[in-house]
Amino acid sequence: MFTISRRGVLASTLAATAASIGSPARASGFPNKPIKLVVPYSPGGGSDFVARLFAQKLTEAMGWSVIVDNKAGASGMIGTDHAAKSPADGYTLLLADTAHATNAAVQPKLPFDPILDFAPITLIGSSPQLLVANPSLQADSLKELLAMPASQASKLAVGTPGQGSAPHLLFEQLKFKTGLGAVHVPYKGGALALSDAVGGQVPMVINSIPACMPHIQAKRLKVLAIATAARDPRLPGVQTFAETVPGFEGAAWYGFVAPAKVPTEVMQQLDAAIGKVMDLQEVKSRLSDAFIDTMPRGPAAFTRFMKDDLARWQSIVKQTGFTLN
Repeated sequence: MFTISRRGVLASTLAATAASIGSPARASGFPNKPIKLVVPYSPGGGSDFVARLFAQKLTEAMGWSVIVDNKAGASGMIGTDHAAKSPADGYTLLLADTAHATNAAVQPKLPFDPILDFAPITLIGSSPQLLVANPSLQADSLKELLAMPASQASKLAVGTPGQGSAPHLLFEQLKFKTGLGAVHVPYKGGALALSDAVGGQVPMVINSIPACMPHIQAKRLKVLAIATAARDPRLPGVQTFAETVPGFEGAAWYGFVAPAKVPTEVMQQLDAAIGKVMDLQEVKSRLSDAFIDTMPRGPAAFTRFMKDDLARWQSIVKQTGFTLN
């Protein structure tokens, strides 16, 4: 008959306890409480769309409770700083986007380090930026806009999601390369800028496709140009920026990051769960419908991409001589 001594029982118990302490995810049964997904913008933009889609599907497909927390302000820096300073336990995530790199490129001092203070989980996808306009604008393309008399163009304005945002830097690059005399109007988020464009308070806006598409489809806004190297087959009649300004490209990207030093096993669970959601056909379809194209997955690919993207925006800032007002 098999027997085990009391000493053996005690040793086994201590070993199991030590193993559980060394494995935070198993010890806590991660996740055993709601996960907060911070979106550093107001509701209604491209980042908010991605965050709410994944929060819904992580809840439905994985049985997790994921709550979107919009913390807008300072071109995404308020929400990003909040996430950076949150406990590194996997229960606070950030839906990072292009501003994660552009803020570092334009701000001499940030309250956080976009690389060192975060642990990348995975990229979700990218989507081209658009120049859209109120239908009343007397130009139907970027080419026609640039052909306007300077006296007329100088009275126009272009709204963006905020000072130093990717759309703002693209606008500054456009002005630098073409001499466009329009003025910049910063908003506290892309959704607010688009709402004002629909209402006629600002004639043009630069923003990503997911945020613009509902207004385009409803014919509340028209597209003047798309920031891709070649015309997009989904918008074949839309001129590219590059057709007028060679080499001009710009896209918004989206990805999940966590505060630095989240336990490895928790990060692996987050990566696996988000990957399963990305493989759902409904999610693939909704991302495709929003013109969000897939990107390389995983933390290593995200880290490489982030460093390259930061260098790109730093180059644009240097080229244009851009400084924050």
